[in-house]
Amino acid sequence: MARPMYLNSAAPTDGPPQQKGELADYVESQKRKLTTDTYDLDGRFPDGKWLRCSYGEYAEITLAKRLDDSITKCAFTYKKGQKAGQNDIQIQCE
Repeated sequence: MARPMYLNSAAPTDGPPQQKGELADYVESQKRKLTTDTYDLDGRFPDGKWLRCSYGEYAEITLAKRLDDSITKCAFTYKKGQKAGQNDIQIQCE
């Protein structure tokens, strides 16, 4: 029986996902049961700024979308979901 795939993680990347341009420079803050990762996206991104969302307990499926070049900051606020491997994520880019 197939199990649903829940959103597990989200993050900006330098270039499309197949380039594996994950960004390691972010600021993490915690408030109650929420964790927020804030990324500074001001700078050079020759292959564009991308948003990567991974689904499934082990990130079995990844969806990605190119972000507008004018975006300079993104914040990802995580809250544990009700299911195993599920996270409720609020994404705010400006």
